Amino acid sequence: MPEPAVPPTPPVPLSALLAREDLALRQIAGPPDADTVIHWAHTSEMADPYPYLLGGELLLTAGVHVPEAAGSGTYFDDYVSRIVAAGGAALGFGLAPVHDTVPRALVEACDAYGLPLLEVPPRTTFSGVARAVWQLMAQARHAELRRVTEAQQSLAAAASRPDPVRAVLRQLAQRVGGWAVLYGPEGAEVAAAGREPEGAQDEAAGPDPEATVRGALAGLAEVVRPSGPGTPTSATDTAAGIHLAAYALGAGQGFVLGVAAPHRDPGDHTIASVAAVLLSLLTGEHQSGSGAARSSALVRLLLGAEPQAVAPLLGEGGWLVVHASPDSRPCDPVAASALGAALGSPLVDLARDVVRVLVPADREPSPQPGWTLGVSAPASAPDWPAADTQAARALSRARATRTPLFRHGTRRPALTDLLSPDEAQAHARALLEPLTPPLTETLRTWLSLHGSWDRTAVALSVHRNTVRQRIARCAALLGTDLDDPDVRMELWFALRHIER
Repeated sequence: MPEPAVPPTPPVPLSALLAREDLALRQIAGPPDADTVIHWAHTSEMADPYPYLLGGELLLTAGVHVPEAAGSGTYFDDYVSRIVAAGGAALGFGLAPVHDTVPRALVEACDAYGLPLLEVPPRTTFSGVARAVWQLMAQARHAELRRVTEAQQSLAAAASRPDPVRAVLRQLAQRVGGWAVLYGPEGAEVAAAGREPEGAQDEAAGPDPEATVRGALAGLAEVVRPSGPGTPTSATDTAAGIHLAAYALGAGQGFVLGVAAPHRDPGDHTIASVAAVLLSLLTGEHQSGSGAARSSALVRLLLGAEPQAVAPLLGEGGWLVVHASPDSRPCDPVAASALGAALGSPLVDLARDVVRVLVPADREPSPQPGWTLGVSAPASAPDWPAADTQAARALSRARATRTPLFRHGTRRPALTDLLSPDEAQAHARALLEPLTPPLTETLRTWLSLHGSWDRTAVALSVHRNTVRQRIARCAALLGTDLDDPDVRMELWFALRHIER
């Protein structure tokens, strides 16, 4: 599944930079192409800037490197050709103090190689040009993030409407200004929305550009359709001037999302990825019938059935409970659904700032970027409540130790197994009776973290002084010295049995 990510920083149109009156830049050579964009600004006085360019730069120079006899030879021709070979987007030549005018031979070379040449007036500093580029990039970045956020919200709302698959496709097509299509496991079009991909008339497109685009998109869908190890989850292409993208939905479902649009903006991949996550959940229900089974299980639970009675409706085998906390809050339904898809389960519950996911035990959870996870031990239906508690404590431990994922470990045979469970629990209840639940949980966390005040505070989301006060209260109510290792061992023994 393509990972929904923050969209990249959009480049700056050269026309936007030329429109800045405070810079007073003037294009004096090269094609006046409205599609020319700049990814950053770079200053260099090297005679051969090729090794220092990454591509997409506005290269700024005052001509310090230009020899006196440059106009009569091939110097400028070689210089411009190397910039173009490195992928430079444009060249800015500063007037004064070295040159009063832009050398004529440089203008001719830029025209010959199709490199936009800007005249930078003496009052405009190169640092001012670079700052303007970054300002325009920041503005574009903010606008793109706002666009992506609004698209995520509208896609999530579409997924809750009647006929959600078509509703999501319509919203996606509207947001990218193109056509969205869902291909079934056999390659047939299941649903589509948006403007039909017309394409441009050219020799490559043939007499029917629309058919060319549709065929190319269907072919791209086959590239990402799961066929074995190494199959990509997404792919892009261009046909008849139309930008194409395909996204495989879920793990082995066979459904593919295709997108065709006349333009491809930086945030389009992020928007399509969110749509792919939602469609993955929706098509998973359509294909396997698990959606109806889950609805039946929920109804039976609400009507009083026991968990073990409805567990077969959710599939065979044991289950893991996963508690997840987002690294950046708050968490929204789209992010929660995306996490569930990444873990391989649509059984997701979003409550406050923690997401709970019920995952089949044969799908081992792995760390997820942007999340901290706590995972329970495998549990059958009767033990789901206990597994939920294990996952919550594992998440607290993960947060306290700053690890992306913490698993509740299986217990090896121990001395405590020599006692009967009833006797152990009776002893634990008698020993811990003076403590309230908040004190009990604080003591448990504090002991599990080897008496660390700071880590316990992080795990419980309280101030470290609150932890100190609670532990002192525990010592007073129990009438014991919590610095004594024997006391700690006995209390830990009791806490391990009181949770059963």
